Amino acid sequence: MPSAKTDQLDLWAESGLDGDDQVMVDFLLPTGIYIQMEVPRESTIQHIKLLLWKEAQTYPLFSLLGEMEGHMFECVNQAAVHEELEDETRRLCDVRPFLPVLKLITRNCGRAERILDSKIGVLIGKGLHELDALQDQEVKDFRSKMKQISEEKMQRMQLMSWGEWLRSCYTMPLEAGSLESLIDKHEDDTASLKVSLHCTVTELMDQALKKWQTTHGPEEDIGFRSDYVLRVSGKLEFLFEDHPLNQCKYIRDCLLTNESPHLTLVHCDGVKAMFEKEISTIGSVIARKTSNPPLLLPPKKRLPTASTLFPALQLIQGVLSFAYLAVRAGLFHGTELLCKTAVSSESSSRSEHVWNKTLEFDIAVCDLPRMARLCFAIYAVMDKVKKQRSTKNTHLNKYQTIPWVNTMVFDYRGQLKTGNVLRKCLFFLCVADELEEMSLLIKDPLSQLCENEKDLIWTLRYDCRENFPQSLPKLLLSVKWSKHEDMAQLQALLQIWPKLSPRDALELLDFNYPDQYVREFAVYCLRDMSDDELLQYLLQLVQVLRYEPYYDCALSRFLLERAQSSRKIGHFLFWHLRSEMFMPAVSVHFALILEAYCRGCIPHIEVLKKQVEALSKLKAVNELIKFGTIKTKTKQAHLKEAMMTCLRQTGFIETLSDLHSPLNPNILLAGINVERCKYMDSKMKPLWIVYNNKLLEGETVGIIFKNGDDLRQDMLTLQILRLMDLLWKEANLDLRIVPYGCLATGDHAGLIEVVSSADTIANIQKTSSNMAAAAAFNKDALLNWLKDKNSGDALDKAIEEFTLSCAGYCVATYVLGIGDRHSDNIMVRSTGQLFHIDFGHILGNFKSKFGIKRERVPFILTHDFIHVIQQGKTSNTEKFGNFRQYCEEAYLILRKNGNLFITLFALMLTAGLPELTSVKDIQYLKDSLALGKTDEEALKQFRQKFDEALRESWTTKVNWMAHIVAHPS
Repeated sequence: MPSAKTDQLDLWAESGLDGDDQVMVDFLLPTGIYIQMEVPRESTIQHIKLLLWKEAQTYPLFSLLGEMEGHMFECVNQAAVHEELEDETRRLCDVRPFLPVLKLITRNCGRAERILDSKIGVLIGKGLHELDALQDQEVKDFRSKMKQISEEKMQRMQLMSWGEWLRSCYTMPLEAGSLESLIDKHEDDTASLKVSLHCTVTELMDQALKKWQTTHGPEEDIGFRSDYVLRVSGKLEFLFEDHPLNQCKYIRDCLLTNESPHLTLVHCDGVKAMFEKEISTIGSVIARKTSNPPLLLPPKKRLPTASTLFPALQLIQGVLSFAYLAVRAGLFHGTELLCKTAVSSESSSRSEHVWNKTLEFDIAVCDLPRMARLCFAIYAVMDKVKKQRSTKNTHLNKYQTIPWVNTMVFDYRGQLKTGNVLRKCLFFLCVADELEEMSLLIKDPLSQLCENEKDLIWTLRYDCRENFPQSLPKLLLSVKWSKHEDMAQLQALLQIWPKLSPRDALELLDFNYPDQYVREFAVYCLRDMSDDELLQYLLQLVQVLRYEPYYDCALSRFLLERAQSSRKIGHFLFWHLRSEMFMPAVSVHFALILEAYCRGCIPHIEVLKKQVEALSKLKAVNELIKFGTIKTKTKQAHLKEAMMTCLRQTGFIETLSDLHSPLNPNILLAGINVERCKYMDSKMKPLWIVYNNKLLEGETVGIIFKNGDDLRQDMLTLQILRLMDLLWKEANLDLRIVPYGCLATGDHAGLIEVVSSADTIANIQKTSSNMAAAAAFNKDALLNWLKDKNSGDALDKAIEEFTLSCAGYCVATYVLGIGDRHSDNIMVRSTGQLFHIDFGHILGNFKSKFGIKRERVPFILTHDFIHVIQQGKTSNTEKFGNFRQYCEEAYLILRKNGNLFITLFALMLTAGLPELTSVKDIQYLKDSLALGKTDEEALKQFRQKFDEALRESWTTKVNWMAHIVAHPS
């Protein structure tokens, strides 16, 4: 057999660049015949099977194969797992086998359901046969329950009318309040209407149709109002019911920004066609039931259940001259140690260490809380420790912890675990003298209480319920979880505890509160969230799934229920889960929730599948550019030409066209505007992709695809910026924040929204000066740029926009400790809005060089910013005074919500973000918000920081000059 090509770039990413769109594939037939033949890379699996069938007719034993439809292909995928290619509409280049080898196997019955299983497996990034093969009864029970619930959900959906379906998928959120004016415009056959403040959707449609009839003449039959629905132009958002227009979020947002709302009348026939297509998709699966379940792959060999510690011995080799090993075990409820730890005897065996001892704990079984965890730690007892060259680990002593592991005391059915329990150990190169230190995974700094305070709170628990229900987290930390009497009283108290606001209830999902009834109470409070509010906190709600000890829990069911009721929530829940599937610690848990969601929202599978395939294509293009840059040092012009050639291929065009934007599922992307696409000249060569908006002719949508950068920290920072913007607006302070879209889609991969009509401070400065070194010191550059873009009243408006947004970002970047603020990380829109990008350094982790901090100001406030704010007049102190007042007011508003920010960051501690790994990182927030001080003291501190930022702004200009010189293009 000739050697196959194994370079993935040659096989899939560079298809067609050399004019050869064929790939040599080895086919293995069930008759024992081997066939090697060339097939088109872009062909579907179905077409390749047809080509193989024609070729196989010339080989022996063809008659034994039987019908072509009775067979399907199997391959080894990129994850080194056998994958059955049930879905034959996929292209070979999208399947991307690890090697170009396809095995023909006999197809079992129940094809419709097997195709669904295959699609779900490909979509979520984990084959369902891997879940089938798990010898875990909890997994089987959860899947069985969710499958039944999902089928019932799909059956109910089949009974929906098209109007009910449209409301459940694409309804625009409403907001209460009052506004003063409203102007509306319609696209296609455009008509401008001025309508009343209290005009309803129905009245607007009547007026629009009447004007249309007047414009086109009575001879044109336009039908009735009931034949149309009202949609936001350019988006899949519809206005329903007879609500006043000023309650629609989109209309309100437009009026607050002095923009004219754009709405479109859409004929119901098009919407009904979408509905019928989705219902038929459900019917093709629900109507058929498989007669025999999918074949299970043989389970992997289980490791011996004895505590054999070969990895531990390898870990300490070269560190210790000789070591004894021992086990310490403790029972915990959250972070609370329930009783004294138990310690085993020391083992001195050189080859392996096995303990077969009974460890006893000083606590009655009846006092064990339902969510008790058993924590094992294995530590070495060293005879001597080699002298350390570094002074960082001066606390090393004769006890060194090697691995530790947790397991629940009770299983998911509430039964005490017995028999052998196999758990993988976590290894750390750290020292811990006490087991308690290892288990303190999360500890909110605002929740630390001394024993006397705990006793007092518990004594006053009924007063807390009556007068201060928000103190529930503190009360829970005061409970003695090792006493079943206290637990019983708490459970009774929770039954009559007032419902908390969703923002206050979020803290109860932290690791500190593992009790099942507490977490169910928290979810009960979250049910009051609107869809928009749930989306605001969805990132944290996905992360706290890690703290759930069992798959079937109140939080999992709540998220699935809301996701299956709102297509937008389902979209982002999918991507937040899918982007972390590469993490072994959560892959099974997240895969189970993803499978349950897909089964309960079958029509959404094809929509999401299209996005996954498009991202795979963009990754291939990015790798092509990286490959060309690293290996061949190809000139930039040639690489861009190769990129465009790639994007123009039929397979790429089809995959990258007609899909919902992953950044905003209500935007439909028509196709790529190839001429306007490029790659950016940074290390990871991100792609700048320009799409045409399918729902609004002439409008483009810009997206940046990154492969190699972890965007989760950017995603968190932008989420907090959105929350700050919301809190300010709730206090009637609109600081014109631009929290652009950002979405992590996989391991170090994701998308960023391109903000239109914007440029960086660096580019603005460079275009105004002939010398790069002098550009950063030209204080007129920014104001002149705004004057070029605006004139008259528009310029005054742009300067006001700049002033408000500059105040917002000064406060936000100070509170969050955002670093690396060079002039390419700050942008300005032509309308005047200033905004920051690229949040790789947060919580005070400022860049330094040779031990010297490059950023020596608390936030960026340069004299060219002040020059714009004062409209170019140094005597205009009133404008500067207003700007300072905005900053102080914004800061005090954030202080009032300090606990919420602490909670949101604490809930993200286990996400593995590079600069959010411990409670010490969150301490920066507490310090910047001055949470231990009065408002007067905090304001005094902020004013000092404000003056410092202005006084030391020359250091910022020097940094900007160095950046411009280092990056001239």
